[in-house]
Amino acid sequence: MQKYCAVLFFIILTWSVQSQNPQKIGDTITVVEQDSIKRSKFFKQIGKGFFPTKYIDVDLRYLFKFNQYEGVRTGLGGQTNENLSDRYRMNGYVVYGFKDHNFKYSIGGGFRISDQNETWINLSYTDDLQETGSSNFLTDKRFFSFFEPRLLNIDLFHHHITKAISLEHQITPYLLSETQLSRSNNTTTYNYIFAVDGREYREFRMSMAKVSLQWNPFNTFETVDEVAMETEGFPNFTLQLSQSFKDVLNSDFNFFKADFRSIYKLLYEENHFTEVTLTAGIATGKTPLTHLYHAYPNNITKETILQRFSVAGINSFETMYFNEFFSDRLATLQLKHFLKPFRITEKYRPQMVLISRFAIGTMNDIERHQNIQFGTLQKGYSEAGFEINKLLFGFGLSFAYRYGAYYLPLFEDNVAVKFTFNISL
Repeated sequence: MQKYCAVLFFIILTWSVQSQNPQKIGDTITVVEQDSIKRSKFFKQIGKGFFPTKYIDVDLRYLFKFNQYEGVRTGLGGQTNENLSDRYRMNGYVVYGFKDHNFKYSIGGGFRISDQNETWINLSYTDDLQETGSSNFLTDKRFFSFFEPRLLNIDLFHHHITKAISLEHQITPYLLSETQLSRSNNTTTYNYIFAVDGREYREFRMSMAKVSLQWNPFNTFETVDEVAMETEGFPNFTLQLSQSFKDVLNSDFNFFKADFRSIYKLLYEENHFTEVTLTAGIATGKTPLTHLYHAYPNNITKETILQRFSVAGINSFETMYFNEFFSDRLATLQLKHFLKPFRITEKYRPQMVLISRFAIGTMNDIERHQNIQFGTLQKGYSEAGFEINKLLFGFGLSFAYRYGAYYLPLFEDNVAVKFTFNISL
């Protein structure tokens, strides 16, 4: 506050003497513009999940989380920034789960081999948990939310120790790539057996190669006072290919995966738009459940609607129960229509979002996956609903209804009523 008062005082003082020193106005405008750019860069970093300091950007993802296996998960992470070095970088984190009483950590680093194409070689060592059935794209370098509601109820994790080397390369300003080679040891935290080739695996080793491409053909670029600003355009596309090699560094299985995602946003005016997200994935070969697919369910198995009352996710199926379905071939389609915010007062503007979701999938060789029960999605899963966001302090309400082929006998089991939480910088 004192800084802004000082700037305002300086502007007034300059204006009062402009007849003697007219050039001061230009100087003042430059100071204000530079200050505005600094603030913009600061909030951009916060939006990416980093709190910037002089040499290290603190990673906000690791401060506090909660799930059913670890309970409270808290720790600290960060990465070095360009003030320390624009050619070398280090990153890492350490967290502790108060329910499983274990530390998890990762340490890594990288060095730039090309400035023009933003080409980096990275090395990492990670000892942590991952949700079974989740799929991550290498090029999604940052997905950050101040609050991740799905994490609260997840209980199916596998522990992995992974060593990896990767190459990041910007093929064009619109096409990003990352290639990774990794070796991992995987153990489920639940009683699971993968029965294949006459053996029963409770833990497994994997040597994998991944290639990930992010194509944003409609992004726009602008340079403001030597600061490059990129604006996301739509549609955009992500493709990732993965191959596990048996007998390479004692790897146990051969399997192949292909993952695809496209996001399209039709903008009518500010805060009034339609968003469409299409995802698809296929896994062939001898693939354990840990590396197959779920549809990002977000409903806990409780008897009543009130007992299931929790927080809605961003792109999750709110009426689908955790661990209810798994697939080796899966496609999902989600449509969200954001209506114009209701202008009740100048600052109080709740917004309604109409939502429809659909998923279809299959599972071959389901008998390989033992000591766990789940269904498949051959008939197609449907749900629809709405959200009313930003009712109070970023909180709102959501309603979703499950219909179609997987409608459950009891009406209340098909209904999900939850909080929403939305905050923007």
